[in-house]
Formats: sequence, C-alpha cells, structure tokens
Amino acid sequence: MTADTVGSVWTYALELTRAMAQHGTEVALATMGAPMNEEQREEAAQIGNLTVYESEYKLEWMDNPWEDVEQAGEWLLKLRDEVQPDLIHLNGLAHGSLDWGKPVLMVVHSCVLSWWRAVKNEEAPKAWKRYSDMVRQGLQAADVVVAPTQAMMHQAEELYGPFNQSAVVYNGRGQHHFQFGRKEPFVFSLGRVWDEAKNISMLAHIASDLRWPVYIAGEGRHPATGEIVELENVHFLGQLTNEEVSDWLSRASIYALPAKYEPFGLTVLEAAMSGCALVVGKTESQAEVWGNAARYVDPRSADELRDTISKLIDDEFGRNIMACRAVKRSHGFTADQMAQDYSHLYGQLIKAPATVY
Repeated sequence: MTADTVGSVWTYALELTRAMAQHGTEVALATMGAPMNEEQREEAAQIGNLTVYESEYKLEWMDNPWEDVEQAGEWLLKLRDEVQPDLIHLNGLAHGSLDWGKPVLMVVHSCVLSWWRAVKNEEAPKAWKRYSDMVRQGLQAADVVVAPTQAMMHQAEELYGPFNQSAVVYNGRGQHHFQFGRKEPFVFSLGRVWDEAKNISMLAHIASDLRWPVYIAGEGRHPATGEIVELENVHFLGQLTNEEVSDWLSRASIYALPAKYEPFGLTVLEAAMSGCALVVGKTESQAEVWGNAARYVDPRSADELRDTISKLIDDEFGRNIMACRAVKRSHGFTADQMAQDYSHLYGQLIKAPATVY
C-alpha cells in the first residue's frame, strides 16, 4: 500500500491497516511526500500487522515532481520484489500504470482537476496536462478504481474514465479514538489551513461577528511553497496531536468546515463521532455522506456561514438535535465497515487473474 504523510490519506491508511488485522491482512506501507513526524512513527509502530518503508519522494501534485515520481516508481517496483505482495493498493495517482504484475486497486481520494473545478470554478490550466495524462493512464490500467463517495467517483469517471471496474468504499474511523465531553461554548475547525479548498479563511473572516470564540487547528505552512497562512479573529492552535484533537472535538459544540471541495472529509466524521453539531460546505459529496445530519452553507457566502453558525449558537435545542443526528449518522462510517468492504474487494482481485496490457 502507498500513502503520503502530508494529508488525511495517512490517517486513512493506518485506520484501514489496523482494522484489516482481524481479516489476517499484513500491510507493507510505502510512504512518500515528506518524512514521517515523531507522532506518525509512534502511531505506525503500534500496529502489529504493519511494516513501513519510508521515502521523501515528491507527490504528483507538488511543484516539478516528475523526476521524483519516476524514481519513486523504480523504488516501488523494487519493494514489490522484496515484499512479494498478493495485491497492490495505491492511494496516490502517479503509479497506476507501472508493470506491477499483480492485481492493482487504486483509490481516488481527490485529484487536482476536480479540485480546480470546485475551488477555482474553471478547468485546470494546460500546465496540468502531464499530470492529467499520467493519472488517466494509471486509473485506466488499474484492475479496480475506488472512490470514497459516489460524487467523487462520478467526477473521476468523467475526468479519467472509463475504468475496468469501480467501487465506492466510504471512509471510516474507529469510534474508540473519540469521546463525548462536556460541551463548551466555542466553534472548532481543523484542516490544512493553506488549502483553498478547506476555505478555513472564510470562517476566520466572520469569526469576529460570532458570539462564541472560534478555535482553528491545523497546518498553516504550505508543504510545497513554505508560505504561511495568517488567520484573523481566531485562536489558532497550530498542529495538534491526535490526543489533543480528540480532546478539542469532545468539548466543541459546533464544528465548522465550509469547504469548497471535500470528497469525503475525515475531520467532519471525527467531529460527528465526538457529538459536535456540523456546519459544512454544500457540496455533492458532503450531502451524500451527511444527509440531514449537517447544516449546509454556500462555501462562497460568508454571510450564509455567519448566519448559520449564529443560529446554532442561539438555539441550544436545535444544536443538540443536530449533534445527535451527526452521532447517529457517524455510526455508518466505521473502520470495521471500511475494512470489510476492502477485504471483499481484495478477495475478488486475488482470486481473479491480473489484467494483462
């Protein structure tokens, strides 16, 4: 399995690996993007069915990555020879068309072209053509393409299809990571502050109009450019440990993420499992996952975001109803269910002969 260390794919990969232990699955995880931090190393070390192979190769969406992408491909093929896996599970979009000689499952967690449409409201510029061609070639070569929502799958098929086989597997988290605490009067948000798609700056912009304080946690420095995003009117907590995130979520009454693009969103799921009332950007994927268990806002309307949060602040009864709905809905997105779905797909692929090109 591949994973990058700079986003939520890391969390997904470790959660899936932990849950796959009950299915007798051993995972060799090849990491890219950046060195693991101390907490990531400790977390990985505690998982008995996991062996990590670390690298720092650039990811396909980073600036000028192509030499790294090629070297990473060579490294991955050497790892395949060393590990002799039954199956290849790719969580990046750069290496689907390598000569794996094994069944390949490839997950489209997100992509630059769909990101660009949602965030910039236009098609990605021609500079992304090489990326687009490589992703299309890889996805079409994979034995099965997985997306975390039907909405993301539709976009992937439109942009890169047709695929040999496709499946939607919803992301999951282990409820044991999160707990209900005594709810306090504040709004919380969490994510890559530098990512325009998360739209966290709009929450900061309206924070001074709210009766409650707003606390924001996450990475403020862009991993490719090094640029640091400054936020106004809020308490910026920086990057928190998993334990600290769990603590903040257990106490937060409202979790707000007015994202323009969020193909699934693990942080929203974590907030739901912690009993927060949810305010999220109105996107197809979020509506698919959360139904009536979240309040939706136009991610381009600061007024709508302010008014929606203010109404929840002023209406304790309504806030409690939304929190209960979020908790109930979150029960459908567990790590065990995710592992069961992947285990089924793995079994099908290992039984079937690998596709020959």
